[in-house]
Amino acid sequence: MPAKSAGLLLFRLGDGGLELLIAHPGGPLWARKDDGAWSIIKGEYEQGEDALSAARREFEEETGAAAPGAELPAIALGEVRQPGGKRILAWAIESDFDAEAVTSNTFTLEWPRSSGRVREFPEIDRASWFDAATAKRKLLAGQLPFIERLEQHLAAERGRRPQRTSVAP
Repeated sequence: MPAKSAGLLLFRLGDGGLELLIAHPGGPLWARKDDGAWSIIKGEYEQGEDALSAARREFEEETGAAAPGAELPAIALGEVRQPGGKRILAWAIESDFDAEAVTSNTFTLEWPRSSGRVREFPEIDRASWFDAATAKRKLLAGQLPFIERLEQHLAAERGRRPQRTSVAP
């Protein structure tokens, strides 16, 4: 059975439009990669575990901060299957999370390979806010549907909101 992950895609709406928080994976395999290497903040979860709760837990583990928006509704972005078979469920939450405050958990890896030296690396080495166009360039291709679904959701919400009208004095 393919692995399953759950993640959060934080977003904020400002004068410059939609911005998204994504993370760059830590470790030597990703050190020199940028465009097409970033990810939503996510992690694996077990059969029977609530996926949204797992997404919040993984966010906390990978950023060192509680997942924002527990009091706000999370926008379900559905599932995507990665080229390697892994399934990812994701939710979007509106937040102004401080990306500079990220302190990720770590993993161990023999590096350099076959050297016998085991080193510790952060799961994510940084997180940043990007406008939607830049985030699409930086994000792993298999996760792009999450941004597209969020954009569609936000466009539909704008269409449902009553338009403000000005009343002449």
